[in-house]
Amino acid sequence: MKVSFNVKVDKEVKEKSEEIFNELGLDMNTAINIFLNKTIYENGIPFDLKLDTQNQTTIEAIEEGRKLLNDPNAKGYHSI
Repeated sequence: MKVSFNVKVDKEVKEKSEEIFNELGLDMNTAINIFLNKTIYENGIPFDLKLDTQNQTTIEAIEEGRKLLNDPNAKGYHSI
């Protein structure tokens, strides 16, 4: 038995995803069914959900670089 349900998404998200699905030879219904079936198969969301840790890593790297810039004892390089 098939059922229908409505999903609200931003217009731009819908349009951009439809372009990609069309290039793959899929329509929106098929793509959503693939996602839902993969969710069942994986017993969870079929991709990683992570907090953005790169931003913190980048911030720490910039801070370290600034400390090294102001440290007269830091090893320096004259060329790449």
